[in-house]
Amino acid sequence: MSLVELIAQADERGLAASGLACLDRCVPLLGGDDELLRPLWASLADPSGGGDWADRLEQVRGKVDGTCDESDEDEAVLLARRMLEAAPAERSAAEVRVWADACSVAALQIHRMLDLVADEASSVDARREGRTEGMSPLVAAELRRQITVLELLSGHGAGGLRPALEVSTEGRRVLRAVVSRRARGRV
Repeated sequence: MSLVELIAQADERGLAASGLACLDRCVPLLGGDDELLRPLWASLADPSGGGDWADRLEQVRGKVDGTCDESDEDEAVLLARRMLEAAPAERSAAEVRVWADACSVAALQIHRMLDLVADEASSVDARREGRTEGMSPLVAAELRRQITVLELLSGHGAGGLRPALEVSTEGRRVLRAVVSRRARGRV
């Protein structure tokens, strides 16, 4: 099943986790530490429906606003910031569906920009629809992670949150290494 189909079938929690996981993997671009989004992950695990999502989201935004230098941002950083800024305060299925879809595209674009190997597709849309020939390694890994997160939440509900977070943590480590290597190349 393609990523587009998985997003179309996901429930509210799966969509919120999908968008959050995409954002979580891009935290190195935001200058945040590995625990930055932990309160939002905890909100998803809340059996009462995560009524404090909006409060926790504002706290996270406040931390990021204090760590980013807007004068020195490149396109990848701007995309990561937009993912956070676009996160809906209300976790309704309709709102998180739009956000999860946008985060999926943005995260794939970020990985495409940061990959040293060129991706042969003209856009990430082809990748999301299942056309994977000639895909660059970093984009391929991000696509696999996005699919895995949605499958975990679809198959296990709230029980899929911890493994989804583990998948996201692995991706964050990879992106942190890429960002670090890229920064060393600029010096």
